[in-house]
Amino acid sequence: MAIVKTDVPYTSALCGETIHALVEKYPFCRSEILTITEFGRAMRTLVIGNGPRKVIYTAAHHANEWITTPILLKFCEDWAEAILSDGEIFGAPARSLAEQATVYMVPMVDPDGVDLVTGAIPEDSPEYRDASLLSEFYPSIPFPEGWKANLLGVDLNLNYPAGWLQAREIKFAQGFTRPGPRDYVGRAPLNQRETEALSGYTEFIQPELVLAFHSQGKEIYWQFDDLFVEGARELGEQFADVSGYRLAITPYASAFAGYKDWFIQYFRRPGYTIEVGEGTNPLPLSQFPEIYRDVLGILVLAALPEESWGTVSSPD
Repeated sequence: MAIVKTDVPYTSALCGETIHALVEKYPFCRSEILTITEFGRAMRTLVIGNGPRKVIYTAAHHANEWITTPILLKFCEDWAEAILSDGEIFGAPARSLAEQATVYMVPMVDPDGVDLVTGAIPEDSPEYRDASLLSEFYPSIPFPEGWKANLLGVDLNLNYPAGWLQAREIKFAQGFTRPGPRDYVGRAPLNQRETEALSGYTEFIQPELVLAFHSQGKEIYWQFDDLFVEGARELGEQFADVSGYRLAITPYASAFAGYKDWFIQYFRRPGYTIEVGEGTNPLPLSQFPEIYRDVLGILVLAALPEESWGTVSSPD
């Protein structure tokens, strides 16, 4: 029986239980807690592989994009099962891939916000009431389903030091001048526990590449500002080929202060935002099978050594 559930909303508790179960079952998987949020929830990692190529995959930077969390959890379970059976994952020998790469995953960057959107926070709790009060300043955004931020009202994917002042100017001009459901950049970059922890983890790991999973749009964003990392567009084109997603330039209004923006600026290495699925967030779980099928090739390809990038295609 599969450990990873793909037919129920992912709360922080379910994410933690699933990671624990995966680590218990597969001795080559491991996990640690990166930080505890302001509201006491753990931000956990899930790591598989022991090879020299290091990559980081993140999901659920935004609360109502929690459908990205089971993408990483299921990928880990499918890869682990393929290792045990000496099988393949998206056409790549699973054991060989584990010897070539170490994949560090953070399946839920915003556990507080996710719990608000998925209903894990009771409506009569102080957490819920405080979030509702913040939401009242933005009446056009449905509550709680329109909530993207953490419970302090900071949009975590606008809190990184990569054009943060530009992001602040853009979002303030749009009216997002105070904590709320989305698009508030915070008082300073990396002033949230979640972003401070993830940036510190990234600096410690020194990955060759990062993937940040968001929803929605079926697009892949691959550049930041005027920085064009060698080979990044070519690899992005391969991601587009194996997924059917469109390789795109990030819209200007969303082009600054994100995790992959910071990574590209800081490391001068490839970083990608993958916008999965289509529709209005939170996307329905009925889309999950298609989403996972679309992005599995990206997950595998990103973990392969550079010399293997041109050898992977859909096993179908």
